Amino acid sequence: MLGGFKNFILRGNLIELATAFIMATAFAAVVTATVDVLMDLIGKVGGTPDFSDYVYKGVSVGAWLTALISFVILAAVVYFFIVLPYTKAKERYFPSPEPGTPEDVKLLQEIRDLLASQTGTGPNGPAGGSTGGAHSA
Repeated sequence: MLGGFKNFILRGNLIELATAFIMATAFAAVVTATVDVLMDLIGKVGGTPDFSDYVYKGVSVGAWLTALISFVILAAVVYFFIVLPYTKAKERYFPSPEPGTPEDVKLLQEIRDLLASQTGTGPNGPAGGSTGGAHSA
């Protein structure tokens, strides 16, 4: 019983997930601060970084507008500062395999063809034989 618990605790995935959670929590503060800076810059242009009091034709849309702008800024920060650099680094250090038939499939095709040549059949069935069905005279 305790052996299973020990295996669970020492499993690599648990440590990786805990590390990811800690890093994400710490990075959330950085992203939030970046959004705040950008909202302040927008506020300098528009007069206020918080649009909560904005009313359009009697409809209070300010809170929604503030949330929308914050979301777009957050998405841009995550994409340009996390996703894009990560994708470029991953492709640089771990390039995608060349397109084409994988090596294991090529090997299996060679084995199939070799076996077919030894038994006198082609890769698609018996040599010169029919695939079944009615014969025409």
